[in-house]
Amino acid sequence: MPAKDDMPSTLKRSPKKAQETYAKTHDHAVEEYGEGERAHRTAFASLKHSFEKTGDHWEPKEQKGPSDAKAAGGRDTKAKTAGGVDANASKKHLLEQAKKLDITGRSRMTKDELVEAIQKANARSTRKARGK
Repeated sequence: MPAKDDMPSTLKRSPKKAQETYAKTHDHAVEEYGEGERAHRTAFASLKHSFEKTGDHWEPKEQKGPSDAKAAGGRDTKAKTAGGVDANASKKHLLEQAKKLDITGRSRMTKDELVEAIQKANARSTRKARGK
């Protein structure tokens, strides 16, 4: 099934370039691995290289590259994913993201705490957007 027919809701609310990146990678992954979870994971991995999740949608990253230790380590790494948060970004950038998401107490948080708080805020925003 082409990705455009079954695009995740967070991507439907994202820029066209993000949608195209996901769809193109997903469709190629389906040709390589078949339809299923692996094709979706591959498409999201590609998306996270250039975009980061902000609330209920994806926005272009300041710099392209792996978004977290999982992306940098590849498929066989035991590292955890940051769920679309650009954990490799500067603390300043993470503070800006936290401000956009109205995360309280952000100025006292460590970088790891910011990543976790942004992940939670993103999940809340996505749940809220789905409920509309």
